[in-house]
Amino acid sequence: MKFRLKRLSQKQRQRLIPRIHIKIQDGQFEIMGMGVWYSYWRDPYHLLLTIPWTAFLALIAVLYVATNTLFALAYLAGGDCIENARPGYFLDAFFFSVQTLASIGYGAMYPKTTYANTIVTIEAMAGLVGIAVMTGLAFARFSRPTARVLFSHVAVITPHEGVPTLMFRAANERRNQILEAQMRVYLMRDEVTVEGQFMRRFHDLKLLRSQTPSFMLSWSAMHPIDEYSPLYGMTPESLIQTKTTLVISLSGIDETVAQVVHARHHYSANDILWNYRFVDIIHYTDEGHRYIDYNEFHDILPLD
Repeated sequence: MKFRLKRLSQKQRQRLIPRIHIKIQDGQFEIMGMGVWYSYWRDPYHLLLTIPWTAFLALIAVLYVATNTLFALAYLAGGDCIENARPGYFLDAFFFSVQTLASIGYGAMYPKTTYANTIVTIEAMAGLVGIAVMTGLAFARFSRPTARVLFSHVAVITPHEGVPTLMFRAANERRNQILEAQMRVYLMRDEVTVEGQFMRRFHDLKLLRSQTPSFMLSWSAMHPIDEYSPLYGMTPESLIQTKTTLVISLSGIDETVAQVVHARHHYSANDILWNYRFVDIIHYTDEGHRYIDYNEFHDILPLD
């Protein structure tokens, strides 16, 4: 068996391997010219799941009016083919199309020719498919699990148990629980290998507690900066110089919908403050009961 390699043209290669320009600003990736090499219209299902509800409903309305307009023009092309409709009158044909597409069937207007019955048959099939597709998309948007997790505006490096520790906060904004919650922290920075090759390298940051059986209120994530930490020996200046970014990924099972939810956040080098600590958000009432004050969730204080 012989195989023949086909040489692709320059235009075909550009379609398969698009040119992407990446800009790193303040430690964050920014892809330049995304609309040139990719369009969401190539993936309409993903587009309809990600656009806002207002745009989704507006798009459905536009498609609905456009569909009825096309079928109304088709009925008009058949001449006097609709009983009790004024010949050549667009609104009568349009509203007859609305009744047909939605299977309303008031009975005042009905097809009286073979041509009209053919268009009605086509429109009825289109209506069944369209309603099924729109219902499925709406259900997929409603049933998509989402997490409402609040992260502190900044991360701090402060002593904990005598060891410099990276800390940040997370809070569950819903009044339910995220079961078997897991948090992972990744450090991204520019590095140069021994061979002199530049690369953007990822490092895992080990947390003192990376899992919790129930995430309901708040979570203080802590990473000790010891000799095994990628942050060991770094300074605020070196973080900025290497365009360091922290990426946080939190996942768990939402107890309400019993589905996995995800939340992400990132901190740039300027969001990591040295020699600060978070204000304590746990307080006590006069009766000795504990409560959490989320008004101080983002507040920090300099170390003495």
